[in-house]
Amino acid sequence: MSNYPLSYKLSWLPRFLRPSLGGEARGFAPPAATLIEPPPARKVRLAFLGDISAVANRSAPECDPALAALLASADLVVGNCESPVVERPSAVMGTRLGTHHAMTERFLADALAAVGIAREKLLLSLANNHMLDQGVAGFEETVRTLKRLGVRSIGTVAKAPIERFAVGPLTIGLFAFTQWRNADAAPFASRVSMRSDPGPRDAARDVDLVCAVPHWGWEFRHFPTPETRSLAEQLAGQGVGLIAGHHAHVVQPMERIGNTLVAYGLGDFLGTAFARQPWPGRIGSILVVDVGADLGARGAIAAYRLHPFMRQRVRGHERLVPVEALKGRLRGKVEGRLKAIFGEPAEA
Repeated sequence: MSNYPLSYKLSWLPRFLRPSLGGEARGFAPPAATLIEPPPARKVRLAFLGDISAVANRSAPECDPALAALLASADLVVGNCESPVVERPSAVMGTRLGTHHAMTERFLADALAAVGIAREKLLLSLANNHMLDQGVAGFEETVRTLKRLGVRSIGTVAKAPIERFAVGPLTIGLFAFTQWRNADAAPFASRVSMRSDPGPRDAARDVDLVCAVPHWGWEFRHFPTPETRSLAEQLAGQGVGLIAGHHAHVVQPMERIGNTLVAYGLGDFLGTAFARQPWPGRIGSILVVDVGADLGARGAIAAYRLHPFMRQRVRGHERLVPVEALKGRLRGKVEGRLKAIFGEPAEA
């Protein structure tokens, strides 16, 4: 059914219980940088989120005002819709156990309101392994529901690989795909984009910046595999200027490949996997990127910053808290983990 190798399946539970810091930790970029001085007079702000799911949330999350203000400052917010949006799950037992994802329209609408994301500014990728967890009918219901909510979606085979969106004075191209699937190949690949090739260069004609949103790599590992880094180099060579990845469910480092900025894994934005997740998997991040809109800097990344936060469990829902607002021993543990990933705390 799925396309995961056996070694991956065998390592899933041990890595879920204890996310790994193993792997190549050299050659990465700092979690924040200013790349154009002086800053462009005109710019567009993009914000990228990790996986969004109702798992671990029976009701809408709480969100620290600082995080809500950060999201409200963006001209476009891009996230991964990790769960089909359905009113009645068809995979009832799997949904109860957490192996099959689902969230209701009401939950998604309430969650967006709670974190301060305006629907007209939001793009959700459907290119992930869980998108057929509730069958083909669940996928089709998800597409209809997002349209009814006024939330745009990317990452389906019904659309071009690179989709164009007007963001202020710029045209941003979004390219979403998943390496992984939890369903049989034919029904999945005929609906959800698994194409890791954005196509010929002229496919991005009249686009100021091409952004890839891949669902890639191995879960619960803080450092990307050599194969994932190689794919990032390939995408950079094909003209992709910004890559914001997910699927690992933990925060991963940044990298600069020429003029291309890569965020390998942003962690979860709203809880995935299981409700009672070990603390390293509760560290998420928001990637904020300012893109120049002036002549001479049009489409160039002027500055970026990764804003880490913690998803704290509170009576059946989650509270999203910036790392600098955490207290005591937990803050020390989280800052230590971030230092192991980035070499320094990624402060907001």
